[in-house]
Amino acid sequence: MAITDIPRKWRIIGGAAAAVTATAVAGSAATKPDSWWYVTRRKPSFQPPKWTFPVAWTALYADIAAVTGLSLADLDARGNTRKRTELTGALALNLGLNASWSAVFFRGKNPALATFTSAALTASSADLARRCMDVDSTRGAWLLPYPAWCAFATALSAAIWKKN
Repeated sequence: MAITDIPRKWRIIGGAAAAVTATAVAGSAATKPDSWWYVTRRKPSFQPPKWTFPVAWTALYADIAAVTGLSLADLDARGNTRKRTELTGALALNLGLNASWSAVFFRGKNPALATFTSAALTASSADLARRCMDVDSTRGAWLLPYPAWCAFATALSAAIWKKN
């Protein structure tokens, strides 16, 4: 079966899913929660258990892929090229920020810069949710846990920066 045999809608959804998966793989490769550097950092009292992060991020990545993929496919079906292009750009920016946080924090060992990266990711995630809600308010609302989690991650990064 040739790629052109797959309906356009599914190619768009698959493209979003592939981009999100690549981001998840890149972020995961840079994340080193067992490293001596991270283990020896002083953490805030609201630091969740270690197992929380892969569980939360797996759910969030699935959510991001589904909501943005379906939103992009809807915009394409409506012929709204401008909004589809803008949403694609917003998704690309968001995924770039998302992947960079782990590299900045764990590889770069820079909680200060990671805090600012996380704050930018929070703003980008809120913008992504807003854009998806403009396409379909119910579906877009499913993306709201993403900026909420990023805001929590920003507070966590800031606390680690301050304590160390």
